[in-house]
Amino acid sequence: MDSKIMIVDDEEMIREAAEMLFQAEGIDLVTASSGKDCLGYLESGFRGVILMDVMMPEMDGWDTIREIVGKGLFDGNVIVMLTAMDSPDDKMDGLQEYVTDYITKPFSIQSLLASIRFYGSLLESGGDGA
Repeated sequence: MDSKIMIVDDEEMIREAAEMLFQAEGIDLVTASSGKDCLGYLESGFRGVILMDVMMPEMDGWDTIREIVGKGLFDGNVIVMLTAMDSPDDKMDGLQEYVTDYITKPFSIQSLLASIRFYGSLLESGGDGA
């Protein structure tokens, strides 16, 4: 899989665990500790699958997606929400078309990897996942 993966999560332990998991699978991973960091990577040309935490300080996942769309940085990316919340909150309103999947923590590592590979293949085949 040539597509890159970015995990956006304010919890260092989550980012480190993702790094170990994806490295073991030979998957290229970029980690961002905030929505602001995510935007920086996108402005620098990152394109791929974005695993976005919902609950983060300062700029949560929904606000980050609004910025991604507002700055014209959505094309070429697939956004998958990772959250401890059982269901999307009201802040998701208007963003449904930009979120490809909503995965609730805790999740199965194998199902996460399968999802990442699938969404990466969509990007490689020219689909945008939306």
